[in-house]
Amino acid sequence: MSKGAQNVMKHEHEDHVVSNQPEFFEFTKENQKLAEKIIARYPEGRQASAILPLLDMAQRQAGGWLPRAAIVHVADVLTMPQIRAFEVATFYTMFNLEPVGKNFIQVCGTTPCMLRGAEELVQTCKNHLGVEKGQVTEDGLFSWCEVECLGACVNAPMVQINDDYYTDLDSEKFKKILEDLKAGKKIQVGSSRGRQGSAPEGGLTSLTEGADSSKPKPTKRGRDAH
Repeated sequence: MSKGAQNVMKHEHEDHVVSNQPEFFEFTKENQKLAEKIIARYPEGRQASAILPLLDMAQRQAGGWLPRAAIVHVADVLTMPQIRAFEVATFYTMFNLEPVGKNFIQVCGTTPCMLRGAEELVQTCKNHLGVEKGQVTEDGLFSWCEVECLGACVNAPMVQINDDYYTDLDSEKFKKILEDLKAGKKIQVGSSRGRQGSAPEGGLTSLTEGADSSKPKPTKRGRDAH
């Protein structure tokens, strides 16, 4: 590791200091081939532009977080200064600098979710899982954190677990999801109320003619409107 990278990690925030850092990391053969395909998308001299997808791939391979050795490996693969890779990894909240649970829960705490019960979901994480923000349960199955807007405001409150969104939640529905995940059951993602995306619960309400929603109601435009 370069001296600059060592200095970055030496002065990193105490919340991100991880004592059990692995000493070695490299991509699997499959991920190395994928990395080469990603890098080939960029013109000569611009390979460093591939750092985000490569860091994401390294994080997934490492079990949901980025050890220092993984960041260094990505920098070396891209032949870029290691300090640059650390700058990226420590800037974006999508990268975790400490271990997370198998089910990594992100609770949205922005205004729409907060108004519709996000605090209850936070309390559910604390009380039902028995861990504070950033901690991993003893069985390694869960960890959680609070994040800013995840872009599902119409379906508030919501959480993201790994790559999936769970919306229209309350504390009881959230507990059920956690219990099912713990039991290894298949969970239906999306709205807990069965909505399709952010569509109205009662079905379509626009561009309908009578009871037959398959026939859009024509609208007059231009001269025909007068």
